[in-house]
Amino acid sequence: MRVSREQMAENRERILDTAATLFRERGFDGVGVADVMKAVGLTHGGFYGHFSSKDDLAAQALGRAFLHSGRWAAEARASEPQAPRRAIIDRYLSPAHRDDPGHGCPVAALGSDTARQGEASRLAATEGVRAAIKGLCAITPGATADERRTSAIASYATLVGALVLARMVDDAALSDEILAAARAELCSAEA
Repeated sequence: MRVSREQMAENRERILDTAATLFRERGFDGVGVADVMKAVGLTHGGFYGHFSSKDDLAAQALGRAFLHSGRWAAEARASEPQAPRRAIIDRYLSPAHRDDPGHGCPVAALGSDTARQGEASRLAATEGVRAAIKGLCAITPGATADERRTSAIASYATLVGALVLARMVDDAALSDEILAAARAELCSAEA
């Protein structure tokens, strides 16, 4: 049975969105091509009509995850136009974000995995991190562009590190404390 171009394009989008979620939930090594295709409701054989390899899928899914992350940040900024940086900090360091890695920050979910991936995944990550830093620079206080960039990079590293730690520990109170401490530290920089 032939599939129309429109259906092929729709299937590809579903594969990318599903892979982006599954990779963030389970890591690159925890998800196979068959897992992604089954989750989408397609056969394993159809995969190669869309992607050349699992590595190709991983790189494109990582790019998709960063795209979602950028939209998420834009929504957070728009929700609090008077305090956009605070809105991002509060949303990023929330229990809801901590508890939903499949729909959250790809750096916190896949950072160490990505460092061991191929060139295409590393490139997608680099572009995503650059875009995140640029977005933070636009809402970070500072007298000069260099000061804003340095502060934005430090803030991004604090956000990611705090989320990784909060997800890693098996003590709910400590996890909440990590999120709260990082939130307080980042917000005190604005005062």
